[in-house]
This record gives sequence, C-alpha cells and structure tokens, in this order.
Amino acid sequence: MKNTFYLLMLITVMVSCKDKTQETKIESEPYLEEELDVTTSAYPENITKVFDAHGGLDTWNEMATLEFSVEKPGGYEITTTDLKDRYTLIEMPKHTIGFDGEVLWMKNVDNSKYEGDPKFYYNLMFYFYAMPFVLADDGIMYAEAEPLVFEGKTYPGIQISYESGVGASPDDEYIMYYDPDTNKMAWLAYTVTFGKDEKSKDFHFIKYSNWQEVEGLLLPETMVWYNVENNQPTTVKSETKFVSPMLTTVKMDSRVYGRPEGAEMIQ
Repeated sequence: MKNTFYLLMLITVMVSCKDKTQETKIESEPYLEEELDVTTSAYPENITKVFDAHGGLDTWNEMATLEFSVEKPGGYEITTTDLKDRYTLIEMPKHTIGFDGEVLWMKNVDNSKYEGDPKFYYNLMFYFYAMPFVLADDGIMYAEAEPLVFEGKTYPGIQISYESGVGASPDDEYIMYYDPDTNKMAWLAYTVTFGKDEKSKDFHFIKYSNWQEVEGLLLPETMVWYNVENNQPTTVKSETKFVSPMLTTVKMDSRVYGRPEGAEMIQ
C-alpha cells in the first residue's frame, strides 16, 4: 500500500490550538426541541463533551495531516488530507483525485471511466471519517435536536447547520447523536443538497459504534449506513471499514496535492 506520509515530508510544524472565540449562532428549525442559549464560549457544553470523549480538540488541533484507507474492489482507496488547508489526495486503483486549494483534478489509469462525481466525492469520506472533530469548523451553527430513539435507547441530538456561503453545500444539515453514557458519537443524520436548488428534508443515517485510537484520538473503525423510513433508521444497508489510519503533526509539501502531468482539471 502506498504510504504518502514519509516520502514527501518537508517541514514539521507544531500547530497550536485554534482560538475560536466567535459567538455561537443559533438557527431555529421546526423539529428542534429547544434552542441553546447564545453564548460567548467556544462551543456548546454538550458537543464539547463529545469532543473530549474522543480525545479533545486540543489534540486534534495539533495534527496537520490525516491518512486512512478503505478496501474497494481491485484494491485500496487511500485518502490523505491536510487538516489545516483541507487539501486532499485520493488514490484509487484506477483513479486519483486531488484538490490543492484552488484546482480540483482527476487522473485516470488506462482511460478508465470514473463513475462518480469528483466534485461531490473529493472530501466526502474525509468529512464522515473525521467526525466529530470537523463539527468544530468555522461557520457552524449549533442547536438542540430531538433525541433519536433506536432499539430502546435514547441518543441526545445536536443540530448542525452552516452559515451562508460556507462550503460547497451550505444548505446541508447534520444531526450528531451521542451516547449519554459515554458521550461518544453514536449516529450521524445528514441531508444532501449538492447540485440541488433547495434544502432537503430527507435524512440519511450512519451508525458509529466501533472506534480505534490514533495518536490519542478516537476515529471510526467502521461506519454502518442504515435504511430509512419516515426519517428514522431501520435496518443495516451497508458497512465501510477503515484501515491503516495515520495522524501526524507533520504538514506535507503542498505539491503532494497538486495536479500532475496528464491530469484533468475539474474546476
């Protein structure tokens, strides 16, 4: 398996914890149980407990590069992400997708056709995998959500929405549910608005139950997608397992993510 961490490192940067002091913003939605009080603290108490249960934001913010792999037909899909600038490199058996902060590109092997949409996919699995820590990104609004009850257990929920203009799909919405006994993340409900003209009311559900420790942080070992009825999870639909995760404080040379010769520029 290709290991990009130690081939192309140039400099080591110990990144200090991000000082996030902006006011937490609240957006009301019809299905929210109650709104959080506006606060000048960095994050609401309930989501802070989740961050702490997974190793803490201080440790996460020290990290500069994340890599993980998913086994796919024909080989492994290896995703490398610059955690500060969100540059991305996805190496697949027949395709490579990269984003260098300005240009999204794709390179195919032997004229093979990529069946997906690179604009939609290039940071999708990273975002799911880096939960719950990506829910500390700038431009997020937090609110209480109605709990999820599944197989007799109640999971408190935190509504996540985005300020206008944040990301490629600012109308996406997320609800992160956590285990009240451990404070670990347990479920993610999300909508998909990419390529659509309006918000979606249809939620998809991922169950997070298996975690692995990587540099003091708990990251997913498996994610389980569920079938949905009436915006509630029902039965298992599919499962994704992650292997060979690596976190490092080393920031890779930005050229790692740049468009190579022969690659198609997507945007």
